[in-house]
Amino acid sequence: MKHKSTGEKRFDFHSINFRIWLYFVAFATCLLIALWGLQIFFLNTYYQDMKVKETDRVAGVIESQYKSENIIDVIRNLSYSNDMYIHIEDQEGTIVFSPITEEGRRPSYGYLNEMADIKEKLFESGGKAVRLIISEGKTDMNTLAYAGFVEDSNGNTAILYIFSPLYPVSSTVSILQEQLKYITVISLIIAFAISIYLARRISRPIRKITNQAKNLANGEYDMEFEKESYSEIANLAETLEHTARELAKSDRLQKDLIANVSHDIRTPLPMVKSYAELIRDVSGDDKVKREENLNVIIEEADRLNDLVTDMLTLSQIQSGMGLREVSEMNLLETVESVVNPYISIMEKGGYNISIDMDETINFTADQMRIKQVITNLFGNAVKFSGEDKRIWIKGFKKDEYLRVEVIDKGLGIKEEELDKIWERYHQAEAGSNKNNGGTGLGLAIVKEIILLHKGKYGALSKEGEGSVFWFELPLTEA
Repeated sequence: MKHKSTGEKRFDFHSINFRIWLYFVAFATCLLIALWGLQIFFLNTYYQDMKVKETDRVAGVIESQYKSENIIDVIRNLSYSNDMYIHIEDQEGTIVFSPITEEGRRPSYGYLNEMADIKEKLFESGGKAVRLIISEGKTDMNTLAYAGFVEDSNGNTAILYIFSPLYPVSSTVSILQEQLKYITVISLIIAFAISIYLARRISRPIRKITNQAKNLANGEYDMEFEKESYSEIANLAETLEHTARELAKSDRLQKDLIANVSHDIRTPLPMVKSYAELIRDVSGDDKVKREENLNVIIEEADRLNDLVTDMLTLSQIQSGMGLREVSEMNLLETVESVVNPYISIMEKGGYNISIDMDETINFTADQMRIKQVITNLFGNAVKFSGEDKRIWIKGFKKDEYLRVEVIDKGLGIKEEELDKIWERYHQAEAGSNKNNGGTGLGLAIVKEIILLHKGKYGALSKEGEGSVFWFELPLTEA
């Protein structure tokens, strides 16, 4: 049953686009709330603290310079520049300094009551400077009062009084409120605009990469993903391109596998069928012919079995079923266990096999896998040794590795094919004759096993002069 599209696209609240916009606007909102709080609700407290610090600073300057000759000028300048009433008198009440009464300023006797109160507090504190906030009933303006002792050059002690008016900040708050309204509106508009721009700019390349990545499911591997200026997006694009290349490689290998397996299986199966029909229709009563035909069937069945076995081995290694049981091994014993069962039979066939091995070399590896490597290389050398029929197997130490070489003086391999022989189903031209047998997977299996052991592999060959197949494994002494 088909569902009709409503044509409506639901908004994605989990998208990067929306989340960036939301976080940016939330950040701007929190910033504005903090600004309102600091400027409106804490302005009065901040202003009062600032005046206290300013008064302490002025008192410190007077105290430090009280012994100087020009102290009167210093006090007068501090009084006018900081809008403070400064009064100094000795402990008997004699005035040392008091500002001259001017128009617009309070007369010197304006703080007499406050001086008496704060003087009492000063003596109660044991001589430590004191501060008081004095409220005036008639106006909204409070006054910060300070009192402390100062000492002149003759050692005479006097009392320093400083009175600093605390002007009401309500008018300032009203002005700030009006300004902050405009600032808030403008800030939110800018925040909305920038957040939408950034969200679209960041999410746009991701949407493009997503749309391109969907094509991978359709088998479109040959593509380049758009790389934007952001490092993370560029890394994502490079990763997807690498993935596409690996998928393309895997796809090609899969197609090659199907093609090669189909070809290799198709060749022996008709022969098995044909010879089985010959036995049934022609040679059933002829014992000699029947034996010949049965031998052909057995050989082709063995070939099929070898092909399936090698395919299974290679598939297991490449799918992660690599090293099974790792143990310590002796190189000479391992090589002899592979070669010795064939020596007597091969000597009858005219083969000359030499083993030159350092019997003290021990190493750690998967014994079954390493024996398979030696078996494959040895069987390869036997097949392509040509008329010479001489094979050498050498083993020795090379730096931190053990090195094994399997040498023959047979047909050799063209230089341009040396890198290809390790690929699946690739056989060098010299060995492509089906009479040589083989599944085309032997060297590919060798390669995968050596790589599993973090080793090295390779081949040296010259056409018509033979080949040297070698591998190296990390060496572990017993």
